[in-house]
Amino acid sequence: QPQLAESGGGSVQAGGSLRLSCSMSGFVYNSYTMAWFRQTPGNEREGIASIYIGNGISHYADSVKGRFTISLDGKRTLFLQIDSLEPDDTAMYYCASTFAGQNLISSIQRKGFMSDFFKYWGQGTQVTVSS
Repeated sequence: QPQLAESGGGSVQAGGSLRLSCSMSGFVYNSYTMAWFRQTPGNEREGIASIYIGNGISHYADSVKGRFTISLDGKRTLFLQIDSLEPDDTAMYYCASTFAGQNLISSIQRKGFMSDFFKYWGQGTQVTVSS
């Protein structure tokens, strides 16, 4: 089965950059929708970026549009490039994947990021932004 593991988080000054990585194992099809979520204590998990492996089409939440970039290295690694970090970006960041055979980009655009869309999750990597 697919497995995910995040890395690359850390403590950064506001205005700085980070690149988060999500190692992917067991992904043998071109039909997964991948995503990054983030969560702070006491709050709901917030979807911030998604990409469909089959065609590379991506979608971003308004809160991160223009600063965050999601990308794939084949079917081995999912990346999140974060630029112009802000203190409100402080959160635990998770990568996630749907079941194979699901292109959910249009659904995410219509309904928003819903954690129930996604089957597989990593353990998270902490990003802390100081001012």
